[in-house]
Amino acid sequence: MAVTISDVAHAAGVSKGAVSYALNGQPGVSDATRGRILQVAKELGWKPSLRAKGLSSAKAYALGLVVARDPKLLGTDPFFPAFIAGIETTLAEHDYTLVLSVATAPGAEERAYRKLADGGRVDGVILTDVRHNDSRIGLLRELKLPAVTLNRPDSDSPFPAVSMDDTDGITAAVEHLLALGHVRIGHVGGAQEYIHGRSRRQAWESAMAAAGLAADLFAEADFTAPGGVAATADLLRRPDRPTAIVYANDLMATSGQSFAQSQGLSVPGDLSITGYDNAEFTQYLNPPLTTIATDPMRWGRVAAQALLDQLNGTHSGQDTDLQAPSLLVRASTGPAPSTATKHATKQAKKHTNQSQIPTGTSTKESQ
Repeated sequence: MAVTISDVAHAAGVSKGAVSYALNGQPGVSDATRGRILQVAKELGWKPSLRAKGLSSAKAYALGLVVARDPKLLGTDPFFPAFIAGIETTLAEHDYTLVLSVATAPGAEERAYRKLADGGRVDGVILTDVRHNDSRIGLLRELKLPAVTLNRPDSDSPFPAVSMDDTDGITAAVEHLLALGHVRIGHVGGAQEYIHGRSRRQAWESAMAAAGLAADLFAEADFTAPGGVAATADLLRRPDRPTAIVYANDLMATSGQSFAQSQGLSVPGDLSITGYDNAEFTQYLNPPLTTIATDPMRWGRVAAQALLDQLNGTHSGQDTDLQAPSLLVRASTGPAPSTATKHATKQAKKHTNQSQIPTGTSTKESQ
């Protein structure tokens, strides 16, 4: 049975009012009495009631997270479970809870934020998947809802951001492939409405331009496995197809690798592949995936702490820059195909041209 304020008052020989003052750090009791009450509460194992605490302070002791993606993605893309686990780890240390909403229907996302703000259901929100000219910034301003954004928006935002620079990791992947002799290096990007989808594409383009090479092998997908398959099939059908592909996340890289192998291509003999995120399963693929190692759990922890600091008035208001991710080389990348293997590669390419792409996938081409 939970220990109550009455139990603490009885054991300490004081009134319930004195216990309330002491436990809430309010004046009304002497330092000696406060010390005795706190010691008794500790010995009895008293813990605060978040409901009562919230009523007395007008706080919800909860943070909100609205995810506007297909619910299936939360179970298939390892980034989200790790990121949410990081948030939860920090919140547990501060007796806060996370209110998660998945909003995919038209207008559902705005309704979700308004619902969280109405009645003070949450004290603030963490804004993920920041978009180009993100309309949610204005909405949160209107709702007067404190927030932290993952990456700095490209429009004016009053909210602190917790950022991780994509540039170094993608650049390192391209430079690694260049060192292996590849010159036809493609990129399967995420949706370009997202800031991180754009920044990863721009990093790939810049690295190719720095090497004096054309960045003409781009296919836009949606960070999902089916999107990765469709985008990979698109690139492999090109007249001068890539010998290496840099993917914007591990999920698309994994599905792309599997598709290429199903078409008779050797990875990395005919096609080298790199991912992004370093999901745990990537080390167990055949071959294991070369990828860019990020730490989504740490990102979640830091984002949650930044928002809590903002709510407590202790945040500096400055953005937080996390350590840039680094390239982790495994067996999915190798030397560019030699002249001796060109014939076999052409045969595999012909097979790919004639094969049926799985239905239910889509890709946007940009050259």
